[in-house]
Amino acid sequence: GDVYKRQVRKSIISMIKKTFKLALLQTRLAAQKSEILNHVKEAIGQAAKNGAQFLVLGETFNSFYVKDHLYKNAESLSDPADKKPTITLMSDLAKSHQIYIVAGTIPERAPDNRLFNTCFVFNPKGEIIASYRKTHLFDIDIPGKITYKESETFAPGEDITMFDTEFCKVGLGICYDLRFPDQAMIMARKGCQLLVYPGNFSMTTGGLHWELLNRARALDNQVYFAAAAAARYVEDTSVYQSWGHSMVVDPMGKVAASTEYNPDIIYHDVDLDYLETVRNQIPCYIQRRNDIYDLVYRKESQVSNQQDNKEELNKQNK
Repeated sequence: GDVYKRQVRKSIISMIKKTFKLALLQTRLAAQKSEILNHVKEAIGQAAKNGAQFLVLGETFNSFYVKDHLYKNAESLSDPADKKPTITLMSDLAKSHQIYIVAGTIPERAPDNRLFNTCFVFNPKGEIIASYRKTHLFDIDIPGKITYKESETFAPGEDITMFDTEFCKVGLGICYDLRFPDQAMIMARKGCQLLVYPGNFSMTTGGLHWELLNRARALDNQVYFAAAAAARYVEDTSVYQSWGHSMVVDPMGKVAASTEYNPDIIYHDVDLDYLETVRNQIPCYIQRRNDIYDLVYRKESQVSNQQDNKEELNKQNK
């Protein structure tokens, strides 16, 4: 009863002010998934207690970013509840706290045993309302610094994913997708006012490009941009080292909230009136020369079947 009343009060305030409280959870990693999930549960409880209505976790938040761990910690929607503890926990916590949870990413095992780097989104009823499989895979080679081929572990997704909430429309990307501005631009042009990109940049590129790219995508599209990382696992440097530095960027390209690389929770009140003010002051949206150039989304028909996708996802997640 108290949780429901608190949520109703927050929703009324949000409708009047056109604001909502966003939280980015940079959570701790561990060798055992059960230990990670205990920490995640605690962090989500703390963020909800502090009034967050929309929570975002980091990329591969339930596993070390190491091939054998990713396979071991992979989950499938079709698994029984006890075999998909991350998905089950996210659903339970979203429902019990009556919040939205963008569950960072987890290694998702498809029916054909391929692995995807997947983001699942849960509404305050605990239902999965969207899922997004990372489309651009991180295959890079910087001699003497880093060589990594994500395609040796994951298969690429094939869709762009957006979903509606009572606050605003939200678009999803993951990590390396940040470097492809067309994807963010398509989602913004389709009405997204918040873009959410869980991502663990490397120690080589993090300091150079992470903040720059987050700010660029926010500024390009005059949107709020939320980029959540997992905390860095400093206890063992043979494990992939996440740059961390989760941050929220506002529509003017200003870093509105950020942290460093340790476990942390950051908050920001997303203000959609401010977003409109920015768009009115610098009216890029109405000054585009669509008579000269345009942006093409080749899977246009898939934008409209969000409800079908939601029903199919929850049918699988039984």
